[in-house]
Amino acid sequence: MEFTSIGAISRAEDYTASWEKPKATTEKNTAFETLFQSALQMYRETNDYTNAAREEELSYMMGLKNSTTDVQVAQTKANMSLQYTITVTNAVLDAYKELMQLQF
Repeated sequence: MEFTSIGAISRAEDYTASWEKPKATTEKNTAFETLFQSALQMYRETNDYTNAAREEELSYMMGLKNSTTDVQVAQTKANMSLQYTITVTNAVLDAYKELMQLQF
């Protein structure tokens, strides 16, 4: 049984490097990236508000907090954030549909 030397393996790496596709030197579309990142941040914030409202509800139900105002404020924040997220998502989807219907 014959084993290949390590030198043969390192030479093989030189050949595989030439197989890789060259990296494109195109400019990133920063406007889309910024829009996408802000949308992700909006969904994260909505999720955080929803989780905070749940925690407030559980704390009130377990008797750890006696203030119904804190529960109501947390629920209102979560509800408004969710409504805003849904409105923005629907507007973006409508704009996308209109773009898809354009004929050039």
